[in-house]
This record gives sequence, C-alpha cells and structure tokens, in this order.
Amino acid sequence: MIRKRCAILADGFYEWKKDTNKQPYYITLTSGSTFAFAGLWDTWKSLKGEPYHSCTIITTEACRQIIDIHDRMPIILKPDYVDAWLDTENEEPVSLESILREGHEEDFNIRPVSKYVNSPRNNDEKCIEEVQS
Repeated sequence: MIRKRCAILADGFYEWKKDTNKQPYYITLTSGSTFAFAGLWDTWKSLKGEPYHSCTIITTEACRQIIDIHDRMPIILKPDYVDAWLDTENEEPVSLESILREGHEEDFNIRPVSKYVNSPRNNDEKCIEEVQS
C-alpha cells in the first residue's frame, strides 16, 4: 500500500458540527487556492472479476480552527509536499509520516452553509452559499 499514494484535488470540503443541529460548514484555504488531500488508492476485483477502483482521504486530528466543529479533518498537503507524497521511490515510513504530520495546511476560511448540501442530488452553487448559523 505504501506505493499507492495519491493526491485528491479540491477547492473546499465540508464538516458537520457535532451537536443536535448538525450544522454543515464549507471550508476552504484562506488563500482561495485549490489544494490536494493526501490519499491512498487501490484496485480490487469485484465478485464478477471486474476491476473496482477505490480511494480514501487520510485524516488527522482537527487543527485549532476546526476543532470546535469536528475532532478530525482531512490532511491537505502543502504545495511543497505534494511531489514528495507522490514519489513512489520514497518508501521510508519516517519520511512519509513526517509529510503527513508537518506538511499540511492549517489556515482556513470556514463558513456555515445550508443543509441543502446534505442531499447528494444537490450539486450547485447553493451548496457553498453562506447562511446564518
């Protein structure tokens, strides 16, 4: 699995505040830049023998800005660390752990959004419009 690292591109992500209201928040980098989540991928065989491609985003403890919303967050690689994360020649666990621990972003814009985002059928600008929480 050490060689099956990937970068999953995005411009924001959602977290839901853990309370009875489950308020969704849209989170972006303060810079407004797109970014890369640290990820892993694999290809499996289905019961019918067909390839099934999957991936996962690696998470970590939430940073100071996000901890009041959720206790974990995805690892967002700093631009200078993306190539090192994707380097298949790098199989050194200490180096990879260092990238995940130190090479991630922690400066975010966070805004409450409508629960409209809760439905996978909704995929438009309304999903990221700020609302009063």
